[in-house]
Amino acid sequence: MTQQTNRRTFLVGAGAAAAAAALPLTAATPAAAAVPAPTTGRRRSAATVLHSGVIFTGRHDCHPAQALAVGRDGTILAVGSNSEVRRFLGRDTESIDLKGGFVMPGLHDGHAHPVSAGLSLHNVSLGDANLTIAQIKAVITSALTASADQEPDGWLQISMWNSSGVLPAGTVVTKADLDSLATKRPIYVKSSDGHNAWVNSRALALAGITKSTPDPDGGSIVRDASGEPTGLLKDTAGGLVRDVIPDLTLAQQVAAAGDAFAMLAAAGVTSVMDAAAGDDDVALYSALATAKKLKLRTRLAYRLSADQAKDPHAALATLRAFKKNLAGSDLVTTGTAKVFMDGVMEYPAHTAAMLDPYLVNSGTTAHPHWVPGTDRGNLYFDQATVTGLALVLDPAGWQLHAHAIGDRAVRTALTAYEAAYRHGGRHRDNRHTLAHVELVATSDIRRMAAARVLACLQLQWAEYDSYTTDSLLPYLGSKRQARIYPARTMERAGVRLTGGTDWPIDDFNPWRPVDQAITRTGPDGTPAFHPEEGISRLGSLRMHTLGSAYQLHQEHRTGTLEVGKQADLVHTDRNLLKVKATEISETKAELTMIGGEIVHEAGSATAAAKKTHASTAAAKTLRATGAVCSPSHSHAACGH
Repeated sequence: MTQQTNRRTFLVGAGAAAAAAALPLTAATPAAAAVPAPTTGRRRSAATVLHSGVIFTGRHDCHPAQALAVGRDGTILAVGSNSEVRRFLGRDTESIDLKGGFVMPGLHDGHAHPVSAGLSLHNVSLGDANLTIAQIKAVITSALTASADQEPDGWLQISMWNSSGVLPAGTVVTKADLDSLATKRPIYVKSSDGHNAWVNSRALALAGITKSTPDPDGGSIVRDASGEPTGLLKDTAGGLVRDVIPDLTLAQQVAAAGDAFAMLAAAGVTSVMDAAAGDDDVALYSALATAKKLKLRTRLAYRLSADQAKDPHAALATLRAFKKNLAGSDLVTTGTAKVFMDGVMEYPAHTAAMLDPYLVNSGTTAHPHWVPGTDRGNLYFDQATVTGLALVLDPAGWQLHAHAIGDRAVRTALTAYEAAYRHGGRHRDNRHTLAHVELVATSDIRRMAAARVLACLQLQWAEYDSYTTDSLLPYLGSKRQARIYPARTMERAGVRLTGGTDWPIDDFNPWRPVDQAITRTGPDGTPAFHPEEGISRLGSLRMHTLGSAYQLHQEHRTGTLEVGKQADLVHTDRNLLKVKATEISETKAELTMIGGEIVHEAGSATAAAKKTHASTAAAKTLRATGAVCSPSHSHAACGH
């Protein structure tokens, strides 16, 4: 969109006939049925008309259209050929010439963390690179030097640490590595998977974590042979340290989150689910709306702890209070409760709950012999607790959204959903969801379909990389690894698929999962990861638009481009129906519209979020040390 003045025209002062003449007359397209038949009475003129393009409506029964008219209330008035849509032009209609460009429904991100993503933009990043301890220390030293005025008490937070990629392979970090740095400051290093934290002794002391500190619900403090904390914290144990790190001011949080929402809009995302919201987010989202920094439709999933779930009626009261306090912006909704069933499968965490134990090497490094061990991971919600929660929340109209990575976690949550389904849930349509579903037993896929359970997948992870090979294959074995992310099997069984990015767990690119759901090929051209589990191009586009809209309970408003729905759309720089599937991940948004309002326009002064490059020094250090990035990501910190 480098020729905006030529492409966009306001028809102020023109008569209706002149306005209509400004839009080319062409033959009707097969999408003509999407345009309502003329009615008696005064015709409504459009606020905006997009014409002379390829408009993918996302409907199962519609071919691409050519033009689209948007009413003054933000809804779609017509979709069809230029000649059919031009009758909606009025004296002050804005006419946008697509010049053959491609328009589709905006992406719907069914599982992300936009608030924490915004905050992470301002932290030093390790770029999810495969690094030696010496390289990590060099990056942190650079960050300490750049912020020397924060000595001795200012917290240093480091993000995107590849906890599975510390070199040489098998290296386990400890607090001693961080304690050796020339600083007295507390240091908190967050893993890129979001399930591991690494801290120094100062941080442990400030958090009050000692030999006698019990493991929190849903997490564990890693200890040495004497019981002393090593500095590694798994899952919710990281929160013991996070809770003592001073919060940013509300203004700082609004600025950071605003950057994240601007990035989402600039990429073509029009709806998102914040997958781990809490009471503190009420004030934040209210302030975002007031500051007009919240443009996307956002559904908040309130995170319930295992301890809260033990009293499901009290949990319901908490959810209802959250929903009541959240009122104030029609862009923000809730009605979803989030539970973490388990952790992650990759070494060294092994906190994902498995039906069969992880494998262990009973041989040597040179001559490995992998056999079943005794560790089946961590199940943070037992069957009775999660079932009891489902049986209370479902009749009250609440949707459950369960993080479930391992097949035992999937089965446990699914059993709870089935119980709710049998007790009247089939009539309530709450659309309970399993998020991630990295590994699932084949028999449970049929159960998912029968109970109308949704699968929210992050299919950018379905590739050969260090996570699925070095950190996973030896510990699962080839048979289980072959069953990771079985998207096509689930789709064929009748499971409704939805999509999400889990940003900031990955570097930001919401088009990568659209690509890799089809190709299952990484951005570096690696061989396809079990390509038989890839889905069709149309299936992937609909999964990441209408599929996620359905999960968010807004398919009646968004997800397709048809008359009466909100004009939530994206004009991309390529025709996604024709380009090579491997090129979809390179898609750029030329224009993003939400409810008829243009919230992003490439080439404009406000086209992209202003990103604070807190990790500039770290990036230089990573390049200088020859850091190796994990193939699964595009790493700004590595200069890629």
